[in-house]
Amino acid sequence: MVFEYEGWTLYTRDVNLKGGRIQTIYFFSKRTPKSGTQCDKPENMEVGVNKRTGLPYLKKK
Repeated sequence: MVFEYEGWTLYTRDVNLKGGRIQTIYFFSKRTPKSGTQCDKPENMEVGVNKRTGLPYLKKK
């Protein structure tokens, strides 16, 4: 199931780091991004909101 928060949709994608390691990142977007797939919120994460900008983000519980 796709996770949405106040009009923002959660996406995920794998990125290659300089050391060659692959890491999964999560990000919110109101539009369809160039890369990434819609996903559900991970169990060990909760949504926070940046007080200054109002943008949502994920943080560990």
